[in-house]
Amino acid sequence: MSTEAPDTGARDTATRDTGRPGDDEAWRGIAADAAAEEEADAVDRRTGLALQARARRLVGELLRPHRAAVVLAAVLLVAENAVMLAGPLLVASAIDTGVPAALEGRPGPLAAAIAGYAATGVAGAGLRAGFLLLSGRIGQDLLLDLRRRVFGHGQRLSLDFHESFTSGRLISRLTSDMDALSDLLEKGLDGLFGAVLSLVGITVLLIWIDPLLAAVVLAGFGPLLLLTRWFQRRSRASYRRTRSTVARLIVHFVESVNGIRAVQAFRRERRNDEIMHGLSVAYRDANTTAFLTVAWFVAGVRLVGNTTLALVLLLGGLRVVDGTLALGALTAFMLYLRRFYDPLDDLAQFFNSYQSAAAALEKISSVLDTPVGVPEPGHPVRLPDPVRGELEFDRVRFAYSRSADRTVLPEFSLRVPAGQTVALVGATGAGKSTLAKLAARFYDPTEGAVRLDGVDLRDVADADLRSALVMVTQEAFLFSGSVADNIAMGHPAGVVPSRDEVVAAAEAVGAREFVEALPEGFDTDVRKRGGRLSAGQRQLVALARVVLADPAVVLLDEATSSLDIPSERAVQDALETVLAGRTAMIIAHRLSTVLIADRVLVVADGRIVQDGSPAQLLAGDGEFATLHEAWRASLA
Repeated sequence: MSTEAPDTGARDTATRDTGRPGDDEAWRGIAADAAAEEEADAVDRRTGLALQARARRLVGELLRPHRAAVVLAAVLLVAENAVMLAGPLLVASAIDTGVPAALEGRPGPLAAAIAGYAATGVAGAGLRAGFLLLSGRIGQDLLLDLRRRVFGHGQRLSLDFHESFTSGRLISRLTSDMDALSDLLEKGLDGLFGAVLSLVGITVLLIWIDPLLAAVVLAGFGPLLLLTRWFQRRSRASYRRTRSTVARLIVHFVESVNGIRAVQAFRRERRNDEIMHGLSVAYRDANTTAFLTVAWFVAGVRLVGNTTLALVLLLGGLRVVDGTLALGALTAFMLYLRRFYDPLDDLAQFFNSYQSAAAALEKISSVLDTPVGVPEPGHPVRLPDPVRGELEFDRVRFAYSRSADRTVLPEFSLRVPAGQTVALVGATGAGKSTLAKLAARFYDPTEGAVRLDGVDLRDVADADLRSALVMVTQEAFLFSGSVADNIAMGHPAGVVPSRDEVVAAAEAVGAREFVEALPEGFDTDVRKRGGRLSAGQRQLVALARVVLADPAVVLLDEATSSLDIPSERAVQDALETVLAGRTAMIIAHRLSTVLIADRVLVVADGRIVQDGSPAQLLAGDGEFATLHEAWRASLA
């Protein structure tokens, strides 16, 4: 584990003065982000051994299904190096034995040496091609497996992870970090194992050819080891910094694009440009530091190599002159020595790729090791068949953070009988949406239990819960694709609904007319996030999903809050169809939506302060009546 002081380069880059007016605020934002990243990196350094062990464990898991292929690739690589190492020996034989024999009229030894050298070239090329094809296939299979793991695990992680871990950082794990691993698999591993085999084989042959000259070569190992150790420390810190910096850059890019309407509406383009410039400069500087480290290492290796080569040539030439060393032996020694330092350059490139990939793998493994906040039960309990839909909150206590000073729900108890529609109203922050998230098991309660038909949701398999309970949110998220595809996703998993079922679901909520009026009807592409449809139309498509899913429980979280009056009326008409015969929990600020409920609960600070039918509460002078009067006044 590195013991170096925290790298302050990113902070220095982030806080320096650009000399442009208006940049100070942007640079302060970059500085704060950089400081937070450095703090995270400091934690990484303190737990470096654990991170490296976790990354090695991940590599082992990825390689396990490919053990036979890895062994075969290793055999091909060893055979290739053995064949290629025979070349200089054949050259020495041709010079010391073949040429004199040819001068005496016996060309056989020279012809045999030449044929052998040609054969090693052909065999080496064939073995090389086989190794590259096999190792390339292994590498791409590993990346495919890793991408699927990261994406799959990311989808299973709970809301608290996604609300604290920005989408840009997850994108960075799947793009730039994967690219770093791809570079290592494509170039680095070949360079490492080939270089190690070459160094070991050449060292043995150098000692066998001439121990005295070999001693000169081995004396250069001292400076090389010191240089390599320096390079490892510096490059590890450099590449951790590049991985962190590019993640920040991607986060800013994703946030700017996702919020482009707000960017343009509030003329934030200039500040975004300044922030992107600062992050780009920081990324450039981080990469420059990494490249300079590689450059100094390669230059040092070549300096040691060329110095050693000159000494060997001097001593070897003197020994050839006095007859203590054959010319062919010196030629072979020089050829091997040249090949001896070439692998060191390959090692430099490997370390360059390795440090970048190691930093990326640590970050990827940290995502994969993030525990699922709402895990699948080990021994799931089946819900009754059919599901009745009785929902119960039994002395539920909840805080979004275990260490939070403020508890959202201090101790909440509620029973919603099967088939009843309950509306939750109250001020923002009262805990209404939290109740819906607990009912949908996006979170688990800190204490107490949420039950469906008497079964604790923590004991229900996720697939069973999603079949029995559906949540419709304010945004009514639609995926790119046709209207029919977006409605069809409401059908139970693994079953593809027919077009008639999709059309019937749309008709049930009053969406068929506007869908068929679209350019391609149900096959019309709704585009990114359903941008081709209005907010009311998106909400009707979301309700058609509910009809197709046919759940026992429906949760509506501010489903009409962003709609205009005509759209709200259309959605409310659809709700009467959707909620008929089902248990429902409606969270709404618009009291027109609340009035369709059988029962209204007024929530304040995580507690129920009023409970009754809409007519009962309106007849009184409590908080619900006050809210209703304020709502009516807002319509005047």
